[in-house]
Amino acid sequence: MSWMPFKIGQPKKQIVSKTVERDFEREYNKLQKLEDQTKKLHKDMKKSTEADIAMSKAAVKISGDLLSNPLCEQDQAFLESMTALDTAMKRMDSFNQEKLNQISKTVIDPLKKYSSVFPSLNMAVKRREQALQDYKRLQSKAREELRPVREDFEAKNKQLLDEMPKFYHSRIDYFQPSFEALIRAQVVYFTEMHNIFSELTDQIDQAGLTDEQRERENEAKLSELRALSIVADD
Repeated sequence: MSWMPFKIGQPKKQIVSKTVERDFEREYNKLQKLEDQTKKLHKDMKKSTEADIAMSKAAVKISGDLLSNPLCEQDQAFLESMTALDTAMKRMDSFNQEKLNQISKTVIDPLKKYSSVFPSLNMAVKRREQALQDYKRLQSKAREELRPVREDFEAKNKQLLDEMPKFYHSRIDYFQPSFEALIRAQVVYFTEMHNIFSELTDQIDQAGLTDEQRERENEAKLSELRALSIVADD
């Protein structure tokens, strides 16, 4: 009985060249990173605004607590200072809310809308992959049967290769107005804060002491308190 070698079939034609597949993977990887970065930025901006709100509300509560201190009933000068502080904190809170409303409209909402585009993009990539698998499965069949499947894949592949780089590069034009608006909102807010606290300083800083002088004055008063018998160490 003579030995018969296995018949080796002709290798199938490569459906997608390595160059095309490499280009596709490179562009899609860039968009996946962009999606992750956009989601992270959206999350961080929300956390930042929440912290901003908490800080502002805490400042208003502190000034309110100081204003309700019994000392305000006994010392007119202290009452006036705390009233000025409470007014300043409420103005700060009001401007802070305006700033955050502006940031929400011009930065956070656009980030959310931009993130909402990625599921459609990822679905288009999945459809392209499905078309590629259909193409591979039918590759060994008749040419006429294979043609519509091949054309479907090639159309999806070409569309993605054309549009993914455009989508990626569009991020700059999309986000630049948002970041410019963020900077403007911060500038307006901190300009107002400078005005508010400058006015507050004029109202309560009658003596015009430096920080070092105030520290020495406080230390002297603290020493006097420590000298009292009720707080003296045993």
